[in-house]
Amino acid sequence: MSVFTPLERHELEAFVAPYGLGRLLDFQGIAEGSENSNFFVTLEQGEYVLTLIERGQMDDLPFFIKLLDVLHAADLPVPYALRTGDGLALRKLAGKPALLQPRLSGKHVQEPNAQHCREVGTLLARLHLATGKNPLPRPSDRGLEWMLEKGPELALQLPDEQLPLLREALAEVARLKNRLLPLPIANLHADLFRDNALFDGPHLTGVIDFYNAFAGPMLYDLAITVNDWCSKEDGSLDLQLTQAMLAAYSAKRPFRAAEAELWPAMLRTACLRFWLSRLIAAQAFAGQQVLIHDPEVFRRRLQARRHVQVALPFAL
Repeated sequence: MSVFTPLERHELEAFVAPYGLGRLLDFQGIAEGSENSNFFVTLEQGEYVLTLIERGQMDDLPFFIKLLDVLHAADLPVPYALRTGDGLALRKLAGKPALLQPRLSGKHVQEPNAQHCREVGTLLARLHLATGKNPLPRPSDRGLEWMLEKGPELALQLPDEQLPLLREALAEVARLKNRLLPLPIANLHADLFRDNALFDGPHLTGVIDFYNAFAGPMLYDLAITVNDWCSKEDGSLDLQLTQAMLAAYSAKRPFRAAEAELWPAMLRTACLRFWLSRLIAAQAFAGQQVLIHDPEVFRRRLQARRHVQVALPFAL
């Protein structure tokens, strides 16, 4: 179970009391998390999610709180930080920064169909439009410079046959740095995988886990999302699912020519980012009772993205 900081019942009872939501009835750790400790919490007035922030700086947390307030005000189905009777959203529990948020309804989708991908594409476009005119500033802590720094270090632990793929991808990232300026930016979710979306049947009911969010090219967010939702087992893109997501997204926010040109490179860069971060996690948490995502999944996807056959539709 990916709960890095276990909690005692009496600790949690004291923490939830200032919210005025009634007595603590039950709580349990959430196994899916890979970076923070998350708990389902049942109080007399409803169901909630408690998050203990395990990674990142305390200084970043007001950004996440403000971003979710903005998205909630735009009527997007996202969690948002609840306030205590004294108006506090960010507090500490077990020595860690802690947030209490409403629990969204729905379930994760393991095998998405075209309708699921359309729903996600529409939601992602709405998210970008909600912040595109005035993005909240925050750089990514796992951006291009991070990839160029960590890539050579991780090469030391890779089999020789995987090195050409890594070197090729890093060389492309180095070239890409100066080509991103023309791309439209917004606040990105930057981790909109299937385990961060909730569905009730075919309908999207919620998007969670914004702790990788930052201000950057909208196209990069779309590439991250497509790589997870639309990839087949062998790493290649499913044509029907990819076209469904791109069409739904572009119906809300038409693409630009510069985005269409950089689409294949952005898909590869998004694969590289998660290949590297999963390699780091696999090394850091080896032998521990923590959910570790397989780095090989994104190595296969990066290999398959050497030839991208699904073009990005764009409007001039």
